[in-house]
Amino acid sequence: MVEQARSWVKENATLVYFLIAQAIALMSLGAYGLSYMVKLETRVVTLETRGSPHLQVIDNRLTVLESMTTANKDRLDHVVEIMTRELGKEKSK
Repeated sequence: MVEQARSWVKENATLVYFLIAQAIALMSLGAYGLSYMVKLETRVVTLETRGSPHLQVIDNRLTVLESMTTANKDRLDHVVEIMTRELGKEKSK
């Protein structure tokens, strides 16, 4: 059994080397991805801890946009209410 395995490896040495190289490449890719995620998480934690002037600007813009959205929603609700009321008057005539 062992001799059959050895002879198979000798006959298919190129395939075995290719599979080993592919496994090493996949492991190095996984290690690179893990290190990238760790760096990214470190940056995020640093930004959250120290704060950033850019984040303050974004927060201000979001606050303005939210107030504009709320105002627009109120206007639309008012228009829908008037149109619904007018529609009811037209049907009763």
